[in-house]
Amino acid sequence: MANKIPRVPVREQNPAVRATNFEEVCLGYNLEEATLEASRCLNCKNPRCMAACPVGIKIPQFIEALKVGDVAAAADIIAQDSSLPSICGRVCPQESQCEGSCILGIKGESVAIGKLERYVGDWRLSNPKEAEVAASNGKKVAVVGSGPAGLACASDLAKMGYSVTVFEALHEVGGVLVYGIPEFRLPKKGVVAKEIESVRRLGVKFETDVIVGRTVTIDSLMDEEGFDAVFVGSGAGLPRFMGIEGENLNGVLSANEFLTRANLMRAYDEQYDTPIYVGQRVVVVGGGNVAMDAVRTAKRLGAEATIVYRRSEAELPARVEEVHHAKEEGIEFRMLTNPTRVLGNEQGWVTGLNCVEMELGEPDASGRRSPIEKAGSDFTVACDVVIMALGTSPNPLIASTTDNLETNRRGCIVADENGATSRPGVFAGGDTVTGAATVILAMGAGRKAAKAIDEYLR
Repeated sequence: MANKIPRVPVREQNPAVRATNFEEVCLGYNLEEATLEASRCLNCKNPRCMAACPVGIKIPQFIEALKVGDVAAAADIIAQDSSLPSICGRVCPQESQCEGSCILGIKGESVAIGKLERYVGDWRLSNPKEAEVAASNGKKVAVVGSGPAGLACASDLAKMGYSVTVFEALHEVGGVLVYGIPEFRLPKKGVVAKEIESVRRLGVKFETDVIVGRTVTIDSLMDEEGFDAVFVGSGAGLPRFMGIEGENLNGVLSANEFLTRANLMRAYDEQYDTPIYVGQRVVVVGGGNVAMDAVRTAKRLGAEATIVYRRSEAELPARVEEVHHAKEEGIEFRMLTNPTRVLGNEQGWVTGLNCVEMELGEPDASGRRSPIEKAGSDFTVACDVVIMALGTSPNPLIASTTDNLETNRRGCIVADENGATSRPGVFAGGDTVTGAATVILAMGAGRKAAKAIDEYLR
């Protein structure tokens, strides 16, 4: 029986070695390993895995092709629904989506769908194939932001025959894929750049260093430059802080800034003159994937690195795999701990983080148990740098410079399930609508919007 075959383990760098470098942690499957893992799939008549995928990848079909070693066919099947398989195979939270719905996971281990997608995606990057693109329909669409939502939307529209231009505020294309996710989880040259190049080959044009809301506005793109529709996929890059005393000290920064300096500006590479200060001890406040990325980056930059999180480990929102890797690499976890004040010296530099112990009470609106402060439990964690990884919200610039574009109280653009906004011809999706979420959810929103834009313009 296929379900009696144990899950094929994936090769990884040794934790003691990888904690000192920025090379990729997971080494992935080879063909033999991938076909063996694919053979575990039961090819269910009612594939729950596919229903749980935000972009609807035909998972059983691509795995069936992989079972017999037809990687090219598997790649073609994935390409019908995803333009970024090598990226999604690495960073998607499969355990709560496709793999979390796999029937084998009920009594054992689910099929390693993410690792199989990664293998197929990497094969396609090494064996590129020109995608079919419809004849030009003479219509122009502007895409704001070159992250996962923008790339997915641009890809689908280009295949439909639209002339698509992507506007990126930074000097490099890729959005959060480039500035937010570390090299050791998502290689930039070997994966991200190649995936973007495949989008470029569809005819998509990219313009960098364009800040929509300053360099141009949505109104000027439509009224003066002749774009028939606009998709806003600018993400959520505005960091949040706690509002506690001492947050203005030198050595306190957001995870967004820290990761941007490390990833986009390559602060870890001695060949680049963009160093970043970590001191000897770094504390990262938060428990999500961004917090794990920040704390593991700090460790690789030579600091003792600690996570401080106000709930228990069971409530950590980060991927289980990322928490596991962090622990293997020597990251300290201080659970049920909440900061109350950042301490500093006379020169204005961080010296420590004052905290209190917490205990869990009744569930809050999100379903997680609310943390309650323990009286008289104050203590101090000595540190040189404090990184706040508390979530992000959309930058208000685009909405504030666009007529008739509705936002909600969190600053997110209001859009329906297909991405249509209050402004005719303007669509939006991804983190700029939902707040910070996952790469695959942003891609799903981009694809839905592309379909809605096509229907709107036709």
